[in-house]
Amino acid sequence: MKTTMQQYEEKTTSPRQAMERVKSGDTIVYGMSIAQPPALLAALAERARSGEVRDLKVYTFLPREHATNTVLSPDLCDCIENYSWFVGAADRDSVKVGLNYHVPSYLHQIPLIVSDYMDTDIAMATVSPMDKAGFFSLGTANDYFSTAARHCKRLFVEVNRNMPRVFGDSLIHISEVDVVVENHVPLMELCIADAKPEDEIIGPAIAAMVPDGATVQLGIGNLPNAVARYLMDHKDLGIHTEMLTEGMVNLIEAGVANGRRKNLHPRKHVYTTAAGTKRMYEFMNDNPSMESYAASYVCSPTVIAQNDKMISINSVLEVDLLGQANAEYLEGATFSGTGGQLDFVRGSFASSGGKSFLVFYSTAKSGTISRVVPRLASGSVVTTPRADTHYLATEHAIVNLKGKSTRERALAIISLAHPKFRDELMRQAEDMYLI
Repeated sequence: MKTTMQQYEEKTTSPRQAMERVKSGDTIVYGMSIAQPPALLAALAERARSGEVRDLKVYTFLPREHATNTVLSPDLCDCIENYSWFVGAADRDSVKVGLNYHVPSYLHQIPLIVSDYMDTDIAMATVSPMDKAGFFSLGTANDYFSTAARHCKRLFVEVNRNMPRVFGDSLIHISEVDVVVENHVPLMELCIADAKPEDEIIGPAIAAMVPDGATVQLGIGNLPNAVARYLMDHKDLGIHTEMLTEGMVNLIEAGVANGRRKNLHPRKHVYTTAAGTKRMYEFMNDNPSMESYAASYVCSPTVIAQNDKMISINSVLEVDLLGQANAEYLEGATFSGTGGQLDFVRGSFASSGGKSFLVFYSTAKSGTISRVVPRLASGSVVTTPRADTHYLATEHAIVNLKGKSTRERALAIISLAHPKFRDELMRQAEDMYLI
């Protein structure tokens, strides 16, 4: 029987040699965001550009820079079809013009789609170095990839010593791997943007509604992270989140988030994907309090609801007078994706003492456009349906829509708008027979 190190050495090769195993017509799934494997993606793009492979279908979630410079290159669109479960800056323009394709999906369902509705030839992602027992860790990206790794025909891993080793259900054994490539480059970083004046109004207002002992999920963006800054005086917070962020690490380091009162995984910080800075990745590495699980578990509304006082805080782009929230469609085109927003909206409301907040700035484009609209535009997307919307928050107010009539909801939502738009919204509400 071969030792784990012997298996490792036998399976280690160059990115180019690894990609020689790709055949025309293959379906490939690669890691999300920080876990994109840059060397493997570059080698795949090179092979496709040389004309050696065609008709590839390539799937991911939130592609970033490494994908932009490789498989998403416009000159490869005739031989690589790119599909994204969540659109980002890397593929937003190409999706808008039909060069790449969005696959609308709830995050908790993507692992099931991968296992039961797809035939994946190759799965590949960046992983942490192998430990002495022969295990790699998926580090920042468990999400759908742990499922893809266990249901694909061939598994390629790009080993990077900068990828944190984490616990939970995040381990892949060398015996499950077909190809190993080493590439020790710095991980991509996601820094929190500078705070806006509105953040300093919304952040403390929502933080005041988060009870001690709550379990928290924070979404992507300025506003959820603004809330994190104002939770520093809380006690015994827990973390059960789609994305682990820098703001959450601050809470953990300060002892504010200790998970002591969580129902599920007490004293553990549970996530399915993570993005932050080098400092955050180093904090995660070999930290026994960090646990990563598949999105089918972390983002399942029934699992989320098992934590008492579950608080979810997510950003949206606009809300209409019916209470429908759009977080993924902007100016006639796909801007992002559904992700785990609705999963946490539903799970948090079903939690004992739970609350779901959808947060947004009241205006856009230097105050010239209201983000509170009479109706979402024709062809737009409803990320959170009106019956699911719980709390809405802007810099002007926080309102609770649960149990409210259409009249009460419309009036409450108008209070979220900038004052200069409220009279027109009132007139529109009258025309819609809401008031």
